[in-house]
Amino acid sequence: MSTVFLVRHAKAGSRTHWNDADDRRPLTPKGVGQAGRLADRLAPLGPPRLYSSPYLRCVQTLEPLAVQLGLAIEQCPELGEASPFEPVLELVATAPDRSVLCSHGDVIPDTVEALARRGAELIGAPDWRKASVWVLGREHGAIVTMEAWAPPE
Repeated sequence: MSTVFLVRHAKAGSRTHWNDADDRRPLTPKGVGQAGRLADRLAPLGPPRLYSSPYLRCVQTLEPLAVQLGLAIEQCPELGEASPFEPVLELVATAPDRSVLCSHGDVIPDTVEALARRGAELIGAPDWRKASVWVLGREHGAIVTMEAWAPPE
């Protein structure tokens, strides 16, 4: 079985207090810390590719991991906020084993629910919090198991 990791971006600043375009809203200091701890957790697993929503908060979530691994972050519009889940399903089915994808709090639940409808088994309780990680177990391109890791403390 192969695995892909679907990460919800770390803690970002408040929408209501942000006066610029939402796709430019950065991580908070807490979010920067979460991103560093996510990198420490995921780097030993040896992800070969990093895919991110083009939104700054997602890119920043993967930056510490990219630095640790010496990898580029590939920005994918299909992981952007308010995107349909179907292209995300294609990406999780075809990404290389152990790849990390970073997206948003609307896209990830839609994707997980679609995977459940397609027969993927949920192991444990879901976790939708910022900086949570969904571990997606894949066989022959189909996601067969889903397990949520809590955000790093």
